[in-house]
Amino acid sequence: MKTLFVKIMALAVFFGLFGCKNSSDPSTWSGKQIDKWFEKGEWLNGWNVKPDASINRKEFAISYFQHKERWDKAFTFLKENDLSSLELKKYEIDGTSLYAPISEYLTKNREDARYEAHRKYIDIQYVISGKELIYVVPLSTKKEQLAPYDDVKDIEFFTVNEDVMHVATPDRFFIFFPDDAHCPSVKDGENSPVRKAVVKVKVD
Repeated sequence: MKTLFVKIMALAVFFGLFGCKNSSDPSTWSGKQIDKWFEKGEWLNGWNVKPDASINRKEFAISYFQHKERWDKAFTFLKENDLSSLELKKYEIDGTSLYAPISEYLTKNREDARYEAHRKYIDIQYVISGKELIYVVPLSTKKEQLAPYDDVKDIEFFTVNEDVMHVATPDRFFIFFPDDAHCPSVKDGENSPVRKAVVKVKVD
């Protein structure tokens, strides 16, 4: 009996010390664990496009494990469809929890583009063809409200106190969370045509 008790205690100590390595709650992971999981890339479900360096890895890992099925369906949609030939419309992948509008447009002059943010949905933004600039900064840098939050369209517009520019091309994709203020569709040089997929992933 005493031997059994000692074994149970030893197991308890072992799992207490090392169990977090197998935890499915990324909020408990170290930065090294987050990076290892993220860079392994199994969550891409075979989609061969690189995630942009601007993506908040920890926030993504937490959301992914909370709604794994939803995220898996999102990346499967991006992988299994010929995005360059899809009809320009909204694709319902999983009701209101997951959908993807495909659009085409001319990139904007910087002065005509506005920062935006969402509360109900996370954006996966992918430039299928063409090239544009996307500015991304923390929502905390919001300066002046240009348009109040629209609950139906899930969007608000504003200015910010700083700019950080990223180049969006077909070799990479972006993920924008509610805390990410982003200003997409900006021209890089001349105004040019872009085809884009935006997969909207419900927050909760």
